[in-house]
Amino acid sequence: MQLVLLIGLGGFAGAILRFWVSGWIQNGLVTFPLGTLGVNFIGSFILSLIMYLSEFKGVFSEETRIFLTIGVLGSFTTMSTFGYESFKLLEQNQMGLFGLNVVGSVTLALLGVYLGRLISVNI
Repeated sequence: MQLVLLIGLGGFAGAILRFWVSGWIQNGLVTFPLGTLGVNFIGSFILSLIMYLSEFKGVFSEETRIFLTIGVLGSFTTMSTFGYESFKLLEQNQMGLFGLNVVGSVTLALLGVYLGRLISVNI
């Protein structure tokens, strides 16, 4: 039950952080979902740091890792919004922005994971 509460508290914090950070990144850009792209990159990077620091350095306890990854980052990043915003670009016949969003999201998520691993392993 304690882990469930930790995940719930982390989810609460992550949802609020996502609202603030994606809004700050988006800041008036209407057509392209830069806020979602940004939080997915940031979340991928931080998740990678946490997981690799846990795996290679033993930095985080299991409870802390679960709180941060499943709780906070589970709410902070989002595939459902990515899918919806991508589909909206298709509906608006914005093929270039659609492609940029899909390729950019996947590329930046993988780059975030790579950078997190690179930093974690070399600390």
